[in-house]
Amino acid sequence: QVQLLESGGGLVQNGGSLRLSCAASGRTFSRYAMGWFRQAPGKAREFVAAISWSGQSTDYADSVKGRFTISRDNAKNTVYLQMNNLKPEDTAVYYCAAGSSMVRLIAKYDYWGQGTQVTVSS
Repeated sequence: QVQLLESGGGLVQNGGSLRLSCAASGRTFSRYAMGWFRQAPGKAREFVAAISWSGQSTDYADSVKGRFTISRDNAKNTVYLQMNNLKPEDTAVYYCAAGSSMVRLIAKYDYWGQGTQVTVSS
């Protein structure tokens, strides 16, 4: 079992940066691929980024490629999402998730955090 807790969200201006963190409990964190997803009001939850258990492989949605960077520190049981050049359309609740493989499918992730709000003002 893995419990996830996101932090680092907030209000930022257009073009600004934020770094989200997701702290995981449990000694098996390093065995899981990790993903970040987001859900804007009135919209479905969507894939943002994912990272393999080792950190050697990453994947990004086209909408964030070149602006967001996912990373992990297995010694600290934490995964990060560095978000640069934020845009108003990035406004959403951001969730981290743990799964057995680095995929974009929401259904393939077994554990989810509660989410952290990111608001980008224009």
